[in-house]
Amino acid sequence: MSRKLIELLRELKLPGFAARHGELAAKAEKAGWGFERYLQALAEAELDQRHQKRLERLLRASKLPMEKTLATLETARLPMPVRRMLPTLCEGGFVERAENLLAFGLPGRGKTHLVCAIGLELIQRGHTVHFTPTYALVQRLLAARRDLALEKELHRLDAFDVLILDDIGYIQQDRDEMEVLFTLLAERYERRSVVVTSNLVFSQWDRIFKDPMTTAAAIDRIVHHAVILELTGPSYRAEAAKARLPKGGGIDGSNGSK
Repeated sequence: MSRKLIELLRELKLPGFAARHGELAAKAEKAGWGFERYLQALAEAELDQRHQKRLERLLRASKLPMEKTLATLETARLPMPVRRMLPTLCEGGFVERAENLLAFGLPGRGKTHLVCAIGLELIQRGHTVHFTPTYALVQRLLAARRDLALEKELHRLDAFDVLILDDIGYIQQDRDEMEVLFTLLAERYERRSVVVTSNLVFSQWDRIFKDPMTTAAAIDRIVHHAVILELTGPSYRAEAAKARLPKGGGIDGSNGSK
């Protein structure tokens, strides 16, 4: 390929053409392709590369932990109702309907891994996803409000089809934090999906939003169009810690006979 042609392809933003030209030309000659078939193969290569680049951008922007995938999720440990719903959730219909997804359970039950695995599957299907610990996002919103840029920050978050708020019960729970979190939930209501993990059941959400009316309003907005998952069973982390202990030993390495 001539330097001039390479420059033209770059200017036209056709890197797939430039990258696969030689390989496909050799294949076309060997297989006896006509010009139209060769051009189609180049166009397919271009689309494949664009799809891969977009996927890489979406994954970077998501901030999702890449190790928490569907493949590494111990689905056999999930409650049967959750296991049955998982394939449908990964297809993303709830995102297209701007519904929310709520995962409740005590610490160590796999809530974060579950929603991250779903988030990664949604990205594969072209949805934009952003994962954040709730406390970190609240601090971002507080800083934006202090700088008179809250609307701009909310607009930036609005670019994501799905916003995953991990551990909503772990914010510091003062009134300023409650206000910006409520503003975010109200802004996305019936427009964009929110995925929430929580150790606190709804009856305990007054710890987050303080005021009973605000608590009720927040729950109403989240639950109105929502899928609710309850993760029960033993703690993954407790079982993993127990498995690392010497056989017959206590946490301190003794035989546990005290």
